Amino acid sequence: MTEIVNLRTVRKRAKRRLDEQQAEAQRLAHGSPKHVRSLEIIRREQESRTLDGHKITPGEHQ
Repeated sequence: MTEIVNLRTVRKRAKRRLDEQQAEAQRLAHGSPKHVRSLEIIRREQESRTLDGHKITPGEHQ
């Protein structure tokens, strides 16, 4: 026995999938907003400071 499929629902899913792919392409083409970039820079700086704080320099005892 076959499964009954609502064609309208299938078309809507296909359109949403296509729209999402186009939106992703636009996001890649136009970059990210300034506030997102600045948050990413801040996060990287914090990670760097944390990592540097855990370094053991030669001559230090554990």
